[in-house]
Amino acid sequence: MEHYYLGLDNGGTTTKASIYTKQGKEMARSSQSTQVFSIKPGFAEIDMNAMKATNCMVIKEVLAKSGIDSSLICGIAVCGHGKGLYLVNSKGQPSRAGILSSDNRAWEYAEKWKKDGTAEKIYQKTFQKIMAPQAVCLLAWLRDHEPASITDLGWVFECKDYVRFLLTGKAYAELTDYSGANLVNLNTRMYDKDLLADFGLEHFLPFLPPLVSSTANCGGITREIADATGLREGTPVFGGMFDIDACAIAVHVTDEQHICMIAGTWSINEFLSRKPIGEHKISMNSIFCDPVYFLEEESSPTSAVNLEWFVKQMLPEFVAECKKEGKNPYQEIDKEIASLEETASYPLYFPFIMASNVHPNAKACFLGLSYYHTRAHLLKSIFEGVAFSHRYHLDNLLKGKTTPTPSIRLAGGATNSKPWVQMFADVMQLPIEVVNVKETGTLGCAMNVSVSVGDYPDYETAANAMVTVAHTVLPNPQTTLFYEKRYQIYKNLIHALDPLWNQMNNL
Repeated sequence: MEHYYLGLDNGGTTTKASIYTKQGKEMARSSQSTQVFSIKPGFAEIDMNAMKATNCMVIKEVLAKSGIDSSLICGIAVCGHGKGLYLVNSKGQPSRAGILSSDNRAWEYAEKWKKDGTAEKIYQKTFQKIMAPQAVCLLAWLRDHEPASITDLGWVFECKDYVRFLLTGKAYAELTDYSGANLVNLNTRMYDKDLLADFGLEHFLPFLPPLVSSTANCGGITREIADATGLREGTPVFGGMFDIDACAIAVHVTDEQHICMIAGTWSINEFLSRKPIGEHKISMNSIFCDPVYFLEEESSPTSAVNLEWFVKQMLPEFVAECKKEGKNPYQEIDKEIASLEETASYPLYFPFIMASNVHPNAKACFLGLSYYHTRAHLLKSIFEGVAFSHRYHLDNLLKGKTTPTPSIRLAGGATNSKPWVQMFADVMQLPIEVVNVKETGTLGCAMNVSVSVGDYPDYETAANAMVTVAHTVLPNPQTTLFYEKRYQIYKNLIHALDPLWNQMNNL
């Protein structure tokens, strides 16, 4: 009998649901924008009660769009943004608002632990640097600044694990997420009381849910969720995965060769390795959804969200005019950028509208503005700044990668823009492969279900059957040198401004 897979993707800006066949064909999709609250500079929060309604809405809508009987949905998997923090109390209700991965409130803890030797001490267990939006920093911040949030603690969740809890009523911690949060000893693949004690957080150990694999059956859809969505009660919900794992398998990065880049809210840059890469060569090691591998990652919230912000905040009249004329504003932006000479003069842009990958207090800015610059010049600056941020991470990744890199598999919003994909190829100086998929997160979840129910023996086999490369873009030798010169200036400016960001922040 034909059956289908349902994937849910809870990202930092959008919640999505899609239904797929065994061959990877998308039958329907639904999405809803995430309302992010920023009560102070550097804070990024989400209403945890609203998350339940949003996920139910996109599930109900995608079922209606597909016309598929819910009895044919053989399983569900959820992915979500990594890092961040979602706390529930002893009654299973939210303790406070959820904290997104773009939150930077706890940056001082990451800096303090770096200076006092804690970061070096824990490195041999986690093989990752400490980042401000990780659970360890956020738990320490709440302990010191908002203790009421943790007085009646029930569970400490990552994003997708909280969503799964909403669907099933059962608390589990899937390993790919928690191993990327400085909460798990990568050598033992278990929680480590001594590791938590190094952060002064050992008293949180009882509130970390039981660890499970991505393919573990974590319970069934509850009657309440079934009534709200149209799903069949008891439909199995599997462990799911960190969204960067889902995107990797959805672009067929299932071995040690290719690099996956995700240009979305975060600049995600990653490849697979059979052992953790130490000596501080890579910022982040975590356990991959295929447990044979570790996921080597360089990332920061410095990617395509910069364009989304600029269009929304600075170009509302342009967007309104495009809609009035029946035009897609982003396609019109591509046309404006394409109208410029490839080596035209335009400003440099630091894509730090949410946070930075160079200094905890660095902010977004244009450098080199002049009276003759137009909207098209600024838009191209944003495209380039985002690409440069990915290149900055790529340079670090390649220090630890020992296998050849035939190409980069690109995912995320940037893949919808022909000039942007070409710019990525020119800046990275590697072929860029774009896969034939609209939603990598939900497809990765569907592949998770396919392996969990036994339709495919492993993720590589699932990828062979469900993923195809749509096209490849090669670097343009004429513009590669131009971007390389600008990239070197970009790096010099980053280092030159380092001493000033704290002074700016103190103002």
